[in-house]
Amino acid sequence: MIGRLNHVAIAVPDLAAASAQYRDALGAKVSEPVEEPDHGVTVVFVELPNTKIELLEPLGEASPIAKFLEKSPAGGIHHVCYEVDDIGDAAARLQAKGARVLGDGEPKIGAHGKPVLFLHPKDFNGTLIELEQASAVMAP
Repeated sequence: MIGRLNHVAIAVPDLAAASAQYRDALGAKVSEPVEEPDHGVTVVFVELPNTKIELLEPLGEASPIAKFLEKSPAGGIHHVCYEVDDIGDAAARLQAKGARVLGDGEPKIGAHGKPVLFLHPKDFNGTLIELEQASAVMAP
């Protein structure tokens, strides 16, 4: 069901500093910051030959990343994102096997402009999983 690894997301307390570290110390191509108010984050993507790293900074005090950084002030891996062909089908199959979809269970548009869902970390060995539809078109 899951396809390729789309990205690994890292929560950071200072997006500008983290971006500079990846760009200047590691020589990576780093995108411009983009605010994602529906998800409560500001993001940049670090482009790698085989995947991406998503750096996340809280956008407001109610951000889930702000809560994450309260527990881990230096930051850390927040989630892993896998691509799926049909996000609705993937959600239904996972729920039938007992996995919990976070939020209202409906896909939201993510930072790549494609539908995404998050799966409860307690159902996946303590790891928050994001599923992203590989194409932008959602199945009916």
